[in-house]
Formats: sequence, structure tokens, C-alpha cells
Amino acid sequence: MELKNAVAVVTGANRGLGRHLAAQLVERGAKVYGAARRPETVDLPGVIPLRVDVTDEASIREAARVASDATLLINNAGISTGASLIGGDVAEVRREMETNFFGPLATIRSFAPVIEGNGGGGVLNVLSVLSWLHPAGLGSYAASKAAAWALTGAIRDELAPRGIAVSALHVGYMDTDMAAGVPADQKVAAADVATQALYGIETGLPEILADETSRYVKQSLSAAPQSNAD
Repeated sequence: MELKNAVAVVTGANRGLGRHLAAQLVERGAKVYGAARRPETVDLPGVIPLRVDVTDEASIREAARVASDATLLINNAGISTGASLIGGDVAEVRREMETNFFGPLATIRSFAPVIEGNGGGGVLNVLSVLSWLHPAGLGSYAASKAAAWALTGAIRDELAPRGIAVSALHVGYMDTDMAAGVPADQKVAAADVATQALYGIETGLPEILADETSRYVKQSLSAAPQSNAD
């Protein structure tokens, strides 16, 4: 997909990876709507603030009406509560699923007809290495990202006949607020991940593996699950 003159909607564009994606898209000549729950926090030059709460379908439908020229949707908004599936607060588990799974589903359902009507384009879902790796302490987040990975594969087949290419971005720890407590040497720069993501969109990659961790874990998926037995 050609990014010059594309019209992109980036959710969670006010900080972290989303901010880098929005900025780099502008640099490549795209028109960019920066979506956030508080659009006044989107302060990037050349980016049009757009109110979107991915847990509020009415706000998504209104955003699709405003950004009626969109040809690219980037589902970047997400949360991590640190909830475990057994001992964690079930309300937090539901909140992660609402944001990380039902949020992208809702934005795609609203924007797919817009993108198709504009001649086709693309969707990028920002996922995680935890789509495939499921540590107990991050069980809720991992479950939501695994569900979003399944969603991505299914809609890829569903939207292809409509001229919409769908990509998934997988990455481990990035240098963003979400990974603030992770040592610096274990994180990759969000700007570098954004560059790889946009390259993947341009070249039509169905899956974009943005760091060594995601590449290693993806290659290990065929290994037998480890037993907890002594």
C-alpha cells in the first residue's frame, strides 16, 4: 500500500507507539487523523485530532463519519492492567478484553466500509509477542492479544475481497509508558518499531515481527508445551 497521499486513522496517537506512527505517516506524505479519548492531547504538527474511545461504539461511528476519506486504519490503542486470570479482578480482565479485542473489532466494523468505499486500503492491528506467549502474571493481557491475533487472521480473509489488506504487528517490550518498569536494555525504541510497521504496510506483510523476541517466539510455536509436573 502506498503511504504517500494515504489517509490514516491512528488510535492512541497521543503517546507511545501511536504518536511515532502518526508522526512518521505525516513525514511520508499521508493525511493523518490522530485518535484519542482526549483529542486535545494530540498535539503533533500536521495531525488532525479525532475523538475516539475504542470502548464506546458511538464515538467510533462518529469518527468514521468525520474521517470519511480514510484508507488506512491503525488499531494501536490498548491497555495492560497486569491482571492474572485466576487471582485478578475480573473487572480488569473484562476491561482489557473490551479495549484490546472488542475495541479493534468495533473500529474495523465501522471503518471497513469507509476504506472500501474509498477504493480499498489497509488495516494494521498492533498486537504483541504475548499473542503467542502467555505468562500467568499477564494472563488477562495475553488472552486479549491472543484473541486479537485470531481476529486479525479472520478479518484478513474476510476483507481481502473488499480490497483491504490486513497486517498484524508483534513486538515485545517497547520504550513506552506501558513498559516503564522494564530495564532499558530489554526494550526496543518505539520509533524503530513504527518504521518497521509502516514498511510492513507498504510491502503488504501479513505479519510484522518487530524485534528478536517476537521472531524467536513465533519460530517456537511448534514446540511442545512445557509441563508443570516435577
